[in-house]
Amino acid sequence: MYYRRGREIPSSGVTTGVAGATSVYVVTVIVTESLSKRFPRVTALDRLSVDIAPGVTGLVGANGAGKSTLIKILLGLAPATEGSAHVLGLDVTKDGSTIRERVGYMPEHDCLPPDVSATEFVVHMARMSGLPPTAARERTADTLRHVGLYEERYRPIGGYSTGMKQRVKLAQALVHDPQLVFLDEPTNGLDPSGRDEMLGLIQRVHRDFGISVLVTSHLLGELERTCDHVVVIDGGKLLRSSSTDEFTQVTASLAVEVTDTDAHPDGTGALRTALAAAGVAVTTAAGGSESLASSGHLLYVEAAGEETYDLVRDTVAGLGLGLVRMEQRRHQIAEVFRDADAAAQAIPAPAGAPRSPHATQDGGAHDVA
Repeated sequence: MYYRRGREIPSSGVTTGVAGATSVYVVTVIVTESLSKRFPRVTALDRLSVDIAPGVTGLVGANGAGKSTLIKILLGLAPATEGSAHVLGLDVTKDGSTIRERVGYMPEHDCLPPDVSATEFVVHMARMSGLPPTAARERTADTLRHVGLYEERYRPIGGYSTGMKQRVKLAQALVHDPQLVFLDEPTNGLDPSGRDEMLGLIQRVHRDFGISVLVTSHLLGELERTCDHVVVIDGGKLLRSSSTDEFTQVTASLAVEVTDTDAHPDGTGALRTALAAAGVAVTTAAGGSESLASSGHLLYVEAAGEETYDLVRDTVAGLGLGLVRMEQRRHQIAEVFRDADAAAQAIPAPAGAPRSPHATQDGGAHDVA
């Protein structure tokens, strides 16, 4: 069974406690103020100020946006050039070892020894985190059961699939019962089914065990499904920090999808023509640019009121098409990157300045890498 160790946590935010209890509730798990990291030829972080509350938080940005650099600084493994950062109320410049005792870390790259079993490796990591031998073995068994590797726990890791190796990395991040875990691209290399399973595990980490999660991903669709809050950084700067609900709030347009028929082999085109003739504003893209749904079968209809729903329904029926869905369109996180690119293109860039890559769409998983 998982357990939560009762202990007082210094907090950089407001805390509330219960008389006689040994634990307090931390309002913020991560705080950075004007955090910068500069290298000779590049600025990895540029005056980044952000507060992250308990829960599941997504950290998203293109390759080179500063995600990995931020994690290294938060773990006390790399010094910042300027600014400050606190994790669980602890100063990263002074309390790095204490932070690493209380935080779990799942690295992106494959770094597992192939000739030992999952049990041996996770027990070793538990002992390295300070657990006594008996507790380390018990926690390892529980954690491997949680990540779905209990039956395979004695096999050498070298014979594991990519998905199983990712689960081992998750297990070693959780085995010492941390208060916070950093998961760096946890779905990297997984097929769609494996991604869904990993995302389910990540949600359980917080929901069932009360462990806060900071997860990095270049697949924006994953963050929309998994996270309570999303932090977007670009070029080391904070682009936006909002709850997922704010990112995906409903818009004033309808997303309409219809089927094709023998009479109308291009049902979407026929509906678009008919609605335009009726004076309804219709596009095949969200916000008038390249469609974030990009299947070619969605229409976005400006909804003037309830009568728009009736008009779309009657037009679809009159054409003899099948109505797959008609729903209010929600904003998507990828639009933050699209809007930022549009703003950047409106400002003339210095000659030779690089243009940063941003979000594209691939079957609902928005890739910024």
